[in-house]
Amino acid sequence: MARDMKLSVTVVGAGLAGSEAAWQLARRGVEVRLYEMRPVRNTAVHRTGNMAELVCSNSLKSVELSTPHGLLKEEMRRLGSLIVTCAEENRVPAGGALAVDRDRFAESVTARLESDPMITVVREEVPQIPAEGSVVLAVGPLVSESLAASIAEFTGREYLYFFDAIAPVIEAESIDRSIVFAASRYGKGGGEDYLNCPMDREQYERFIDELRAAEKAPLHEFDKTPYFEACLPIEVMASRGRDTPAFGPMKPVGLTDPRTGQRPHAVVQLRQDDQAAEHYSMVGFQTQLRWPEQKRIFRAIPGLESAEFVRLGQVHRNCYINAPTVLDPDLQTRQRPGLFFAGQISGVEGYTESAATGLLAGINAASLVHGRPTAQLPAATMLGALCRYIANADPAGYQPTNAAFGLLPPVEGKQPRRKRERRLARSALALEALDAWLEANSERVPQRAAP
Repeated sequence: MARDMKLSVTVVGAGLAGSEAAWQLARRGVEVRLYEMRPVRNTAVHRTGNMAELVCSNSLKSVELSTPHGLLKEEMRRLGSLIVTCAEENRVPAGGALAVDRDRFAESVTARLESDPMITVVREEVPQIPAEGSVVLAVGPLVSESLAASIAEFTGREYLYFFDAIAPVIEAESIDRSIVFAASRYGKGGGEDYLNCPMDREQYERFIDELRAAEKAPLHEFDKTPYFEACLPIEVMASRGRDTPAFGPMKPVGLTDPRTGQRPHAVVQLRQDDQAAEHYSMVGFQTQLRWPEQKRIFRAIPGLESAEFVRLGQVHRNCYINAPTVLDPDLQTRQRPGLFFAGQISGVEGYTESAATGLLAGINAASLVHGRPTAQLPAATMLGALCRYIANADPAGYQPTNAAFGLLPPVEGKQPRRKRERRLARSALALEALDAWLEANSERVPQRAAP
């Protein structure tokens, strides 16, 4: 049967955003051609050909409604998110965060997409923006050079980029549990969801000295290329101030070392990376250090003296467009109707944000091919506010944006005194606005059940 171009959409990239976009399109009766170049052509950091493979952390951040990421996940859940569903099905302990067994999670997403009769998966590289039809570009930050050049030509502006980094992963059996203790800050989650490597003041100072003196791997890019501030390598943090890591990923607040009965001066936290609890990732320890240096310095951490590394850290280049110059809040490009950007390439940062923009791009691409106008979610919702921000922010020096309560419009009237209560009230307003939007937009509700 010939493919009806009017009721079909091309999705380029099967990461978190592309997978979510394809799922939302298929649920709304739209045929999808989902292009993914892996494993025919791999990237520098991916290990498999699975869709939605997580290459950095295995955490999608908090699920608590007092946090922006918790609110965003709940909005996605109510909108029928594939990514949130698969993440919850493959969850591993992580306190108040939604962390996953990265392999099982990606396998779950892949199986659902490949088994859907509305989705045709094409394993080949797309060298340039498809010239015809409705298209969702969800190529991710590691877009191929040829497609990156095509996007740069389309935007008509200098292509932007920043360096991102990956943290090491350690074999569980190589961790010394006589030193390392299980605990979550303030007993969140299961109360013992993280492993903690405690440091006293002297150990911490020696560790910082080693980090600041360590040899780094070359970037092979212009020196002016910035790191993304929300994902700094641990050695860059240390270079900004001796106590910077202790107030960041190594902060000891809410933790007590059972050996001493006191709070350590600093900790290195390890988060379960798979459901079998065989691998643990070093939380906040993205790094550009050379691999021999990583082994030497990280094995000086108390409890990791015999650490065996499943994966060592590395730095890679992440690309994104200057969203305020290109996109409308519906994630459609101003220059070409029917062309959408989604994921980190669209100017957002984070797993949840990337998947969420894919969800909205899928909904809007489906509306377009069905002859309906695209939609913007209410400004009171986290996803609606996020998309409005990236479309209307100051383009000068634009950097990818995380979900944040500061993106939401101000609330009138008297507010609760406590910060957590104020945030919960904001979340309640957001979900109320989303529910009202869903009720008023019944034609945008999925037409097909999952296969």
